[in-house]
Amino acid sequence: MAQLSDRLQRLAPSATLAMSQKSSEMKAQGIDVINMSVGEPDFNTPDHIKEAAKKAIDDNYSRYSPVPGYADLRKAIVEKLKNENGLDYTVNEVLVSNGAKQSVCNTVMALVNPGDEVIIPAPYWVSYPQMVKLAGGTPVIVEAGFEQNFKMTPEQLEAAITPKTRLLILCSPSNPTGSVYTKEELAGLAEVIKRHDDLFVLADEIYEHINYVGHHESIAQFPGMKERSIIVNGVSKAYAMTGWRIGYIAAPEWIVKGCNKLQGQYTSGPCSVSQKAAEFAYTQSQECVEQMRQAFERRRNLIVKLAQDIPGLEVNVPQGAFYLFPKCSSFYGKSYESTTINNSSDLALFLLEKGHVATVGGDAFGDPDCFRMSYATSDENIIEAMRRIKETLALLK
Repeated sequence: MAQLSDRLQRLAPSATLAMSQKSSEMKAQGIDVINMSVGEPDFNTPDHIKEAAKKAIDDNYSRYSPVPGYADLRKAIVEKLKNENGLDYTVNEVLVSNGAKQSVCNTVMALVNPGDEVIIPAPYWVSYPQMVKLAGGTPVIVEAGFEQNFKMTPEQLEAAITPKTRLLILCSPSNPTGSVYTKEELAGLAEVIKRHDDLFVLADEIYEHINYVGHHESIAQFPGMKERSIIVNGVSKAYAMTGWRIGYIAAPEWIVKGCNKLQGQYTSGPCSVSQKAAEFAYTQSQECVEQMRQAFERRRNLIVKLAQDIPGLEVNVPQGAFYLFPKCSSFYGKSYESTTINNSSDLALFLLEKGHVATVGGDAFGDPDCFRMSYATSDENIIEAMRRIKETLALLK
């Protein structure tokens, strides 16, 4: 019988996209579903960035772009890294891709051989382990749960390293938890990494600007770490440009060259018009970024307060991104009518079907005790969603 490749058989579908699709299907049936499953700002792309895209079309930016991205955009990224992060990169150490998701996958495919191990702290973004599997590598999951604010310790990292370890994937601010590593915590992890030859860190910093602690810290800042770090970032979250598909890596030139070779074979350069819009986003006023950040912080405070009022949920206070990842294991084993909740996926499905709120079970993120809610939605939606969740969970006995 004809079947798909073994490579694809090893992959799991994206749980976040699956829940989002299910909620869309219910909406199409006329059911009023509040979708808190997808990680996407609800703001529109700022007008000045849209105008730059329109100008790019009029200026005939309609041909293939260079594989690593336009030089002007890469220069703008170099300036951003210097001004905002105090990091010195050259244009040849930056590669622009079709979204930060491709940037992550490029890096994994460029560095990981079959049998290599990649350390991924859990909870993790759903695609990290799948990308490692795609490269033939072995995901090594390190559990950093609710009690430690979802952050891996240097001791845990050291204990997970073997002679086969090639890469650590670190996401701060974190999807799905919103946890943010402090400078001191990153320094501790950096010391461990530097003790091991040929160990690299992929620092996913896509939520850099959505933080509530005042300043983003990058692991690449420490002595000896720039050579070991691949920074991944992009315009999706900070500038509400998810559909424009522009991400980048900043990394040692030999890694950038490898990713460039790979990208040249399977997508070539990113969208020409999107790149001109992204260049404008980076080089013009950053006021829009701060306005959106303030809105997210207000919503964070709102959803935390409402979630803390729900009996049975344990809630921490996320310091970045736009996710809440409450602990819900107290509901396991409880039932309503013919439904019994055995895990967080059951709970997410119950909240969708009974409460008409779409969330994502923590199983998909490597933490079966929790579930993820995105608060990248209006205050009204947050208030109504949390009212529904409170009422729905109260049915479980």
